[in-house]
Amino acid sequence: MKVLVSGAQGMLGRDLVPILADHGHQPIATDRLEMDITDLASVRERMERDRPDVVILCAAFTNVDACETEVDTAFLINGVGAQNVALACQAHDVPLLYISTDYVFDGTLGRAYRETDRPNPQSVYGQSKLAGEQFVQQLLDKFYIVRTSWLYGRHGKNFVETMRKLGREKPELAVVADQHGSPTWTVPLSHTLARLIETGRYGIYHATGQGETTWCDFTRKILELEGVDTPVRAITTAELGRPAPRPAYSVLDNQHLRLIGQPLLPPWEESLASYLALCPYEASVR
Repeated sequence: MKVLVSGAQGMLGRDLVPILADHGHQPIATDRLEMDITDLASVRERMERDRPDVVILCAAFTNVDACETEVDTAFLINGVGAQNVALACQAHDVPLLYISTDYVFDGTLGRAYRETDRPNPQSVYGQSKLAGEQFVQQLLDKFYIVRTSWLYGRHGKNFVETMRKLGREKPELAVVADQHGSPTWTVPLSHTLARLIETGRYGIYHATGQGETTWCDFTRKILELEGVDTPVRAITTAELGRPAPRPAYSVLDNQHLRLIGQPLLPPWEESLASYLALCPYEASVR
């Protein structure tokens, strides 16, 4: 299939494009200069030119704390941007896959969230991503909404690389221990997306690394696998004092993938070990 990828220069997009090709698809990589999702005319022009069979919307405003003050920008990109892409897909009867987030949930349920659980985002980022989901569902019959969490990959700034660097530079790290989630590597996620668009099984999906951890224990595992013995001290979210509220427990149950017989992503520890082995640390380039 011909697959138009919006946000192809982002962390997920840069892994997704070659993996789509590996699966036999024909990816069309676009960045903001080639298709500005906040400009409906730009989106329509690109869709008319390329005539894709599927669109994957990776482009997003993902700075969670910045969203709290740049509210209109967050909703323009994550909400209206999704609306624009959905309208263009509607006009051409093309399925859309929209990447969403665990932050659409408030983190108070006490168990892993299923696709059928009701969202209740607490941050502007989560609210803007939910707005995108709602536009997609209202405008299209053929859509995949894929919620993921705690993403990291070799082509963008992410938590794993930050901790690899700080663990070598600082005598001690203080990391939040009261937020629970599932770290997800962009490579296995990209394989899941490439397979999902082949199914025609439209709907909402959760796709994350299997298992759960806290940011603190995630850090400890990163440093353990790196052979770095810097101590990691557990702190609370309140002690960290970030502007945007974070869900305390936003683990996602990948129930829908499981029920339709799609392979689940590997356990998060396994993916992390593979990532670190594939991407050796180079202090000179960080």
